[in-house]
Amino acid sequence: MTPHAGARPWIALLRSVPATYERCLVRAAPPQAIDVARARAQHAAYAAALAAAGCEVRVLPADDRHPDCCFIEDTAVLLDDLAVLTRPGAASRLGEVDAVAEALAALAPLVRLMSPAALDGGDVLCLGKKLFVGLSQRTNAAGVEQLAQAARARGCEVATVRLAGVLHLKSAVTALDDETLLMAPGLVDPAPFRGCACLETPAGELRAANVLRLPGKGRVLMQAGCGATRALLRAAGYETSEVDISEFVKGDGALTCLSLLLPA
Repeated sequence: MTPHAGARPWIALLRSVPATYERCLVRAAPPQAIDVARARAQHAAYAAALAAAGCEVRVLPADDRHPDCCFIEDTAVLLDDLAVLTRPGAASRLGEVDAVAEALAALAPLVRLMSPAALDGGDVLCLGKKLFVGLSQRTNAAGVEQLAQAARARGCEVATVRLAGVLHLKSAVTALDDETLLMAPGLVDPAPFRGCACLETPAGELRAANVLRLPGKGRVLMQAGCGATRALLRAAGYETSEVDISEFVKGDGALTCLSLLLPA
C-alpha cells in the first residue's frame, strides 16, 4: 500500500539504471536518444528526494541483461503485509523479478503470479482499500484475477479499468491520498472511479497525473515542469516537491515506476 500520516518509517526499494537502459522497451522511439549518464543522475536525485521525505532508500544493483530493470514497480504489488510478485507482460522483463523477490523476502511474505497471468505493477492503483487494475497491453484478465484473490483476502475491493492510449493505468491516474485521485482526462474509463474524489490535470499536462505519495499527510512528489498541476495541487492543500525524470519519460516511464514503497 502507500504511505500515510502516522505510519512507521517506510522503505523505498529502487533499482539502479543499467548500462543498457538506452535499449529499454518503448512504444515509439523518442525524439532524442536516451542519455544513460543523465538518467543515472536523475535516478540519484529521485533517491535523494525520497530520502529527504523520510524514506529509508535501498538501491538494488542493475542487471545489464534487463534494460528496463530500473522500472522496479512493475515487478511487485505490495498489499499491506504481502508482496505479490508479478509476471511482467513483456517476455523480455520476466527475468527482472527474481532479484526483487530476494530483496522483498526479508521484508514481507511473498506470493507469485503464475502463467497464464501477465501483470505489470504499473497497472495497479491502491486507493485506501480499493484496488484498481488496468487491463492493458501488459496486464491480462488472468493476472487481474490472481492478484484479486490476494487482495480480496485482505479486505480490498477490486475493479478493472480499461485504458485508452496509455501504457499503464498509473500513466493516467494516481492516488494523492487514501480518498483522492489525480487523473488525466480522456485516457482511462472513468466509470470504475465513480464515487471517488478526483482532481484533473490541466490541459497540456497529462503526464503530470503520475505522482508519488510521500510519507506524511498531503505530501506528493511530482514531475518537474508541470507548473499548472503544481498550482492545482497546492491550492487543494497538498505539499509538492519535484524531480526531473525526462530520461525515464523517454523510456515510457514515470515517477511511480522507479520505486516500491513499503513499511519498514
